[in-house]
Amino acid sequence: MFEKEQGLIEEKIKAYCDAHGIALAPLKWTAIPFAGEWGIATSFFQTAADEARAGKGAGKPVPARAQEMADQVRGQIGSVDGVSRVDAVKGYLNVYYKTSDYARRVVDEVLTSRADFGRGAPKGERVMVEYAQPNMLHSFHIGHARNTVLGEVLARLTEFAGFETIRASYPGDLGLGVITVLWMYEKFYKGQEPQGVHERGQWLLKLYVEANVLLEKKENETPEETTQREAYEAERREMYRAYDAGDPSVRELWRVTREWALEELRDVLRILDVKMDVWFYESEVDEPSKAIVEELIQKGIADDERPQGGAVIVKIDEKLGLTKEKYRTNVILRRDGTTLYLTKDLALAKVKFETYHVDRSIYVVDVRQSLHLQQAFAILKLWGFPQADKCYHLGYGFVSLPEGAMSSRRGRVVLFKEVYDEAIKRVLAVESERSGNVPEGERVKIAEQIGLGALVYSMLAVDNNKDIVFDINEALSFDGRTGPYIQNAHVRANSILKKSNVEGQKSGDLGPLTFDYELTKHEIELIEQISQFPAKVQQAANEYRPLVMAQYAHDLANAFHSFYHAVPVLQTEDEKIKNARLSLVAAAKQVIANALRLLDIQAPDIM
Repeated sequence: MFEKEQGLIEEKIKAYCDAHGIALAPLKWTAIPFAGEWGIATSFFQTAADEARAGKGAGKPVPARAQEMADQVRGQIGSVDGVSRVDAVKGYLNVYYKTSDYARRVVDEVLTSRADFGRGAPKGERVMVEYAQPNMLHSFHIGHARNTVLGEVLARLTEFAGFETIRASYPGDLGLGVITVLWMYEKFYKGQEPQGVHERGQWLLKLYVEANVLLEKKENETPEETTQREAYEAERREMYRAYDAGDPSVRELWRVTREWALEELRDVLRILDVKMDVWFYESEVDEPSKAIVEELIQKGIADDERPQGGAVIVKIDEKLGLTKEKYRTNVILRRDGTTLYLTKDLALAKVKFETYHVDRSIYVVDVRQSLHLQQAFAILKLWGFPQADKCYHLGYGFVSLPEGAMSSRRGRVVLFKEVYDEAIKRVLAVESERSGNVPEGERVKIAEQIGLGALVYSMLAVDNNKDIVFDINEALSFDGRTGPYIQNAHVRANSILKKSNVEGQKSGDLGPLTFDYELTKHEIELIEQISQFPAKVQQAANEYRPLVMAQYAHDLANAFHSFYHAVPVLQTEDEKIKNARLSLVAAAKQVIANALRLLDIQAPDIM
């Protein structure tokens, strides 16, 4: 917002340094927290340290030399429009803005840019975010929702920050778990097909649970039960071999049931407003991954121990020249010639890098796969892909319930659709009492916005590395760190603007915008929060941390709620102050909406 002034000051700093033979280190500006004035600061410590290493600086200690440069530069800057003063303190150059100018520019920038406020300049890098990839035939549960929400929000953040972003899904449509459901269906449920997209998906999960009961060894099982279990296990393994050999009937059953699962996944993504750019499938990279194994053997990266009855392995630490164990040795092809998850991950990465020309690849996968992915990245580096250094694992903790952990194998899961429906039901009951004058169709829409917003925010409000105990009652609360609390700030702002008849007006529509009056502490805090939005976008995207934006959205909403309760807007008699505050409300509403959009949460106008 003060790029022109900042650029002018930088030019004066560089001119002074050039004239005095000072090799200026890159200037890094940081915001100065409000303490009577807003401002920015930069230091000369790096420049002073560089001088000391080069034997310059007259032998002065780095802090003293940094302060000397700050003092000298300060004397060269002179007056700059919009800048109230410039101070040199402890090696830092502090530039302060006129409070009224700063407030006006922040609000004006928001009302001019609207939905683009905070959008970063193009970075010239292509990022692929891989998420929303449950194992097929297991139905979509609340744990999958955390994966999908984290991935979608990160994709929105990187895209808004200026990275070209590709959304990718890699569903696990192959493996023993999938074959387990096929075996159960073929043996006990052949010909059956429940009606309804989600009903079919949930039914497949039921078959998976039943199959695991039959296949799991029990305590004190009889010889007859052991014989039966082993027979079932042999049938399941035989079906896997038949699939791998291309058996037409098994492949067709796999195709049909796989589509049932994909239909459910696509509908869940529709509910969550997730639009994938690329769909990868485990089944599609199975065969190509075997060719990659041969290539790695030829390059001397992998060791083929099959002639000795072993597998194909990569001694990662040894190949990287590491003396301490870090990545260990990993199998990339079993002795029977079948692939592993790691093998297929290598094939998928090759497609990402060579077909989609990805500069950065972000894997949203639970924390249990941390070592696995680090091994994959290390092998990619050995293989010669420079992008390997920009592969990143966004891990996340488990989602459990107040009554305990979830387990797909044992059927103790909470399905996303069930939680979503229950959230809407509860919100609708409250909305029916509070908003009796709102048409029923509109109340349903509001309930969907609030219910889904509560669910999504609960997945984002906790650090991704930590486990979550999901409590629907806490998630739906209109107080505290919740989605509805943030949405309600947007509603309150909308209500003020609607009553004032200025909704949708642009900056300047209320006359010349001025904040040339004594701002209340609530106005100052709200302006401070609004001004931080662009920096928070960049921080969240660069650190791959959706939590940064989730926390910011709550802080912004909290600042607005405090403003709403303490500062008169429509009741203000002075027209200039009234118009300034209305503009501030409009700016707050816009930034709340922008933050919610990045969090994959809708911003209702009423609730």
